[in-house]
Amino acid sequence: MDIFLTNNLTNKKELFTPKEKTNVGMYVCGPTVYDDPHIGNARPLVIFDILFKLLKNNFSKVTYVRNITDIDDKIINSSQEQKISTKELTEKVTLGFLKDCEFLNCENPTYQPKATDHIDLMIEMINDLIKKGFAYENKKHVYFEVKKFFDYGKLSNKNLEDLIAGSRVEISENKKNSEDFVLWKPSSNDEPAWDSPWGKGRPGWHLECSAMSKKFLGNEFDIHGGGIDLIFPHHENEIAQSRCANDTKVFANYWVHNAFITMSNEKMAKSQGNILKIKDFRNKISGQIIRLALMSAHYKQPLDWNDKLLIDCENTLDKWYKVYSSNLKSVKISDEILKPLYEDLNTPGYIANLHKLYEKANKGENVALFISACKFIGLMNENINEWNDFKKKKVSITESEIEKMLGFRDKARENKNYKEADRIRDELLDKGVLIEDKDGKTLWKFK
Repeated sequence: MDIFLTNNLTNKKELFTPKEKTNVGMYVCGPTVYDDPHIGNARPLVIFDILFKLLKNNFSKVTYVRNITDIDDKIINSSQEQKISTKELTEKVTLGFLKDCEFLNCENPTYQPKATDHIDLMIEMINDLIKKGFAYENKKHVYFEVKKFFDYGKLSNKNLEDLIAGSRVEISENKKNSEDFVLWKPSSNDEPAWDSPWGKGRPGWHLECSAMSKKFLGNEFDIHGGGIDLIFPHHENEIAQSRCANDTKVFANYWVHNAFITMSNEKMAKSQGNILKIKDFRNKISGQIIRLALMSAHYKQPLDWNDKLLIDCENTLDKWYKVYSSNLKSVKISDEILKPLYEDLNTPGYIANLHKLYEKANKGENVALFISACKFIGLMNENINEWNDFKKKKVSITESEIEKMLGFRDKARENKNYKEADRIRDELLDKGVLIEDKDGKTLWKFK
């Protein structure tokens, strides 16, 4: 059955046709490991895991690459704040990220390269860009000269002036033009550094993905994915530097982006003080609840995260597990059942099909088909005992203690101490209390 995907390069839903008939290449931007991933970061993990499964169902070979950015200004700043080395920080956060992926029942990508393992390829690409006249050096910095690439802004569907006006462009006297972006920058004595023709330094963030995608997928490949916030400047810059360095008219043929997760219709962000980290749900509830919640809305639509969503997903899975059996063999799932996924990863439509299959399974009909259809999308990966374990967690806090802690959290938010506000939220979650900020008030309930 044909797969259709919304391609942000054309702003259309298109028939997916890979470059090679039976061989698909997909690159998805992974985490910058300066802090533990939050629920907003979990959405692309699950969405592109589902796409990976669907592609493997149709094509004999699928190469899925998801990078780990382990050198970046955010990492350096975070390591300095915590008074630990960047290596110690990135290894700790990467380990946590991999545990999060396992918790969400995401398959391992084919390759998961780290940026620091590919510095030589980045230096090689910068040299190529300089030789071809697309980049320039100034005071040990190297910049890509954006105006030299005439298709810049095509992915965002905006002209250069609009893109610059609507974003925070790095200001530097070393640049020829304000829109130029860094490919290489010098490092101070206490920062990670690598030898290069321009002195000791480190690569720019955008360059890392271009070098790693080229190594594992070639100069051109099929699908590039990530969150919608990466379209500009990250993905625009990837396209510019890759096409110019590789002398190609194409970088990736299909650009697929998931929308934000919101809380009370506000984007989840540190500046809002509403971050929920994936690790805080581990060992508290089943990862299947989080996974089902993340696929409850179409990936192109914002998903509002709230207690009701989690409760509804828990109730759904609890009901479905009533027909669970570990003794049944997996059966083939028909294209008719899978059809919503083929239509631009319509996960709500597929969940609706699961509900229909459950109604039959509950009558003893096609139980193996229902369980197989759940497993196809990464559900029903626990046995009955594992599923029931999370419900045995006990609440370990009184209502007066909750109110007291919420008062401390309100003060922290007033003082813009979002780190402390997040810590209090996490502590309450550990004690079995879910909180939600809504209409200027903080609501809470026992999990």
